Amino acid sequence: MDFFFKVRPVLFTALALLFASSCAQPPQKPAAPPDTRAADEAAIRALDADWQKAVTAKDAAQAASYYAENASLFVPESALVTGKDAIQKTWTDLVKTPGFSLTFTPSSVTVSKSGDLAYEIGDYQMTMNDKRGKPRTDNGKYVVVWGRQADGSWKVLADVPTTVQ
Repeated sequence: MDFFFKVRPVLFTALALLFASSCAQPPQKPAAPPDTRAADEAAIRALDADWQKAVTAKDAAQAASYYAENASLFVPESALVTGKDAIQKTWTDLVKTPGFSLTFTPSSVTVSKSGDLAYEIGDYQMTMNDKRGKPRTDNGKYVVVWGRQADGSWKVLADVPTTVQ
């Protein structure tokens, strides 16, 4: 019996170590974030539809609301427009132009695997009256770069139209 009391702590420790090692699991890789690209594409296409409604209504403030604070708008035959306030002023001037109308249709939206950036490619048609008051229509292509914001929303980072001659 004396032997048992002497060996008991060693035996108990050995059993505890054996039990602990049998319960230990190999380190696990962190789970990959879920692939939300399809949902993000759908969200951007929905934003485009709403953006188009704002432009059709000639609501410059609403049209500018789709841009991030530090966004850039590349306006053909004009200087680069950067910053939401400057972009809103540009939209205000555009929608006040006689004969103004703009439609745009995304043909593709590609979202990065990380889900923080996306780009959209599409076609646009913009009509404005020329200096003689006659409608002039510009058909073109565009690229819009979208960025996910801290609150999870998508905003335009860069808007780049290109006239097709």
